[in-house]
Amino acid sequence: MTTISESAPAVATDEPTAGELIQRAKDLIPLLIENQDRTEQATRCSPEVHEAIRAAGLYRTLIPRRYGGYEQDITTFTEIVKQLARGCPSTAWGFCLAARHVVQAATIFPEHVQDQVLSAEFRAAEVAAPTLRIRKVEGGWSLTGTAQFASGIPYSTYYMGQALPVESEDGPPVGPPSLFIAPPGTWEMVDDWGWTLGLRGSGSNSIKFDGAVIPDDYVVPNTLAIDFPVGQGMPGLRLHDNPIYTGRTVGPITLDMAALMTGMALGALDEYETLLATKRTMRPPQIIRAEDPDYQRLYGRAFSKLFAAEALIRQGGEHHQQACRDQADGSQEFTALIDLETSALAGEAFTLAWDAVQEIILPGAGTGAIGDGSRIQRIWRDMSTARTHVYVVQIDLYHRDIGQLRLLPQAD
Repeated sequence: MTTISESAPAVATDEPTAGELIQRAKDLIPLLIENQDRTEQATRCSPEVHEAIRAAGLYRTLIPRRYGGYEQDITTFTEIVKQLARGCPSTAWGFCLAARHVVQAATIFPEHVQDQVLSAEFRAAEVAAPTLRIRKVEGGWSLTGTAQFASGIPYSTYYMGQALPVESEDGPPVGPPSLFIAPPGTWEMVDDWGWTLGLRGSGSNSIKFDGAVIPDDYVVPNTLAIDFPVGQGMPGLRLHDNPIYTGRTVGPITLDMAALMTGMALGALDEYETLLATKRTMRPPQIIRAEDPDYQRLYGRAFSKLFAAEALIRQGGEHHQQACRDQADGSQEFTALIDLETSALAGEAFTLAWDAVQEIILPGAGTGAIGDGSRIQRIWRDMSTARTHVYVVQIDLYHRDIGQLRLLPQAD
């Protein structure tokens, strides 16, 4: 893998506010748009774009203050992700899926591991599917196998993942998955990205482990990353005294998907607005489309869907954060149902975002606006690919789970 060697982040000494971080993300939009072609061709954002995001301090959004981060909440993070996706979906995807997993690390792992691993430079791609194998050996745990779709891995300083425990190299799994953190140098990044319909610049390469040994304490056995039970005993709450490090995982990750999808759709709406201001109607009187009542109505419909999607994401973030606060002070347990309710809000948001592009913006823009190299075509390809992500595909399963847990409460 590429060795990552970086100096201290080039950000102001004073900690930025949530609003300042969001504004920094907005300020990067022109740069991201300018580099979209280059990002797609290179299958990852350029070192210059990565450094601009890093210098803005955006990677530090969710990192605990103890380790040089800004310890912001989920609502701030999803707003940053949305703004970056408005500029370049691929760049935002790689950023999001390298920057968000610090919350899991800071929640689950013990203090001495966090002290060794976490810093202002912590970035970790993660693949939830347990395609790797992990075996207890002298000095720690040996990892073998390949993990596909490790989005954000080109600029990650660590890797987090799931592996099935085995007793021998060729033996069958002998228990539930283990969650682990792998230090740099323990994996090899495979040059195999760029073949999908969209998100070709997201840096979603595979990584390969060939027997590298990681320390004992970097592994948490019998832990499913997407559904671990939380409580006041979580190391993160004791260590950081912040409720965000005692929450469940599915809801926030689904909110990330909603923020990415909504940001992409807002980028398409920006492009559509430009088209409406420059193109004329086909039927006489041939006027600028922005002046035509029918195009005004279509634009208004798309805007309204995205306005609603943004509101749902904010509400989802607050729902999650309130559940974390309630769990931390002991007033209410953070249950799987509460986590799924956050996912439900996110699911409606990315459905609205997709509908705005697929049903309104794409046909309204016309064939001439979706040729090769056009921004709207790229956004549509990226959104189409994002719709195949497991957390988007599974939303209907979450609906079933919500129904089961509400109708049969004892199932929780």
